[in-house]
Amino acid sequence: MSSPVLIGYARTSTTDQKAGLEAQLRDLQAAGCTKIFKEEISSVADKRPELDKALEWVREGDILVVTKLDRLARSVADLVTITGRLKEKGVELRILTMNLDTSTPTGKLMLNLLGSIAEFERELMLERQREGIAKAKAEGRYTGRQPTAQRKAHEVLKLKAEGKNVPQIVEALGISRASVFRILKEAA
Repeated sequence: MSSPVLIGYARTSTTDQKAGLEAQLRDLQAAGCTKIFKEEISSVADKRPELDKALEWVREGDILVVTKLDRLARSVADLVTITGRLKEKGVELRILTMNLDTSTPTGKLMLNLLGSIAEFERELMLERQREGIAKAKAEGRYTGRQPTAQRKAHEVLKLKAEGKNVPQIVEALGISRASVFRILKEAA
């Protein structure tokens, strides 16, 4: 029987995390991955095109390899969806930092437990963040992030006055159509 093909997937949240991506690529190559899919995109993004490509690429008997669980899934539900797709195709999952391999019953159990713990930790972090924001607001120290489009309201109105249409304003300023319409409506 031939040995399984190892397919790697690496992801960082931003382009500023070059070193993290390079470390993942190095680890995946050292693990023996013959093909590696990589992307610089937030895990909360609706689409992760390279992950989708990796999930399409893998074939029965292959092993999808990631360095860490959080590089692959954003929640337990996401993890269940991804592992379900892998299982349908007869593909196993290996997480290097955990020495976890879903081809074993223990690996499957550990993956589910770790996914639940990761989601729990994320919920706690978000709760602490909300509490911190509420406290800062109560003390008058929190103003929040200024909406990007609102900072460009003057430029929107100037371009409109120059005879530019909405698509031209969107292109020139890099803001959404909805933002342009909202600014124009507020100014009317």
